[in-house]
Amino acid sequence: MPTWILNRNSLLSLPTILQEQEDKLLNVLRQHKKAIGWKLSNLPGINPSICMHRILMEEEAKPIRQQERRLNPTILDMVKEEVTKLLVVGIIYPILDSQWVSPVQVVPKNLGKAIRKIPLLLSDGFSRYRQIHIAPQDQHKTTLTCPFGTFAYTRMPFGLCNAPSTFQCCMTSIFSDLLQECMEVFMDDFTVYADSFDACRENISKVLTRCIDTNLVLNFEKCHFIVIEGIVLGHLVTNKGIKVDKSTIDIITSLPNPASVWEVCSFLGHAGFYKRFIKNFSKIAVPLSKLLYKDVEFKFDQPCIEAFQELKNLLTFAPILQAPNYELPFELMCDASNYTLGVVLGQRAGVGKPMHMIAYASRTMDSA
Repeated sequence: MPTWILNRNSLLSLPTILQEQEDKLLNVLRQHKKAIGWKLSNLPGINPSICMHRILMEEEAKPIRQQERRLNPTILDMVKEEVTKLLVVGIIYPILDSQWVSPVQVVPKNLGKAIRKIPLLLSDGFSRYRQIHIAPQDQHKTTLTCPFGTFAYTRMPFGLCNAPSTFQCCMTSIFSDLLQECMEVFMDDFTVYADSFDACRENISKVLTRCIDTNLVLNFEKCHFIVIEGIVLGHLVTNKGIKVDKSTIDIITSLPNPASVWEVCSFLGHAGFYKRFIKNFSKIAVPLSKLLYKDVEFKFDQPCIEAFQELKNLLTFAPILQAPNYELPFELMCDASNYTLGVVLGQRAGVGKPMHMIAYASRTMDSA
């Protein structure tokens, strides 16, 4: 299957792409151009009848008014630009009498995110939270203060404790009949898949139509159309199976020996994200895990160094895991020692055929 990537300026194609296919894809995008946005003014907001965020308070909760914080000149300019932008499009409005006031928080955003998959579309919701309206009776609870005034949000800002669940529920509601049929949704990452170009084009049309019907807008700069592999939720998904994301693994394997409990915990957290690719992960990590026990002196000795290096090496050469085929029988192989349990889940295409690994799992046992 040819690979297509749509970027902001043009449609880039490999030599194998047919002009007819390119024309068909462009035609679909032209027909659904309202589903793709470039700037905040392109966001009408998801229909409140579909989804609206409520901020419910506990009975004993008392209003909190925090003072404005000083900002350095560089950040101050950024805040002024953002406030002006949000005011113009109506995402915030001036407010004078709110009992709930918080200082503005400035958080750098990583724009290096990649999204893609098999013959499919991978897309990203544009300013995801800012597409969901806040119930009018709760808007005053989002009040922020900065050197340029005090404002409340009409749509969800980042930082609300229940915003992720509201957003996921909203996406599930919008695409409920398409999920597991032609697409998957996790927060603002949409994966639309098919076995052929024409089928994928039809599925893209369905999804974009649904976006238009509900006023959901996708981020044009983060949409990749008709690709055969890509990074999905930290994993490289291809037609051969699931692999670890090399860019993430390179960061993990470049880490020096931990010098504190916090660094050990951080390493195990990052490496553990890919533990289903590593046989006996928990058993190998035992020397490191023991450093996390309460009242244990931190001593990164030779067993810890060996475990640390072995895990990094195994991540570098992690196997390709296959997606399960529910028409074939599964094989579960179990192993145990005095302090760890391990299992391997796999399948064979037939008698005498090699086993394809689906996942590894392991855990340590507590002392009796």
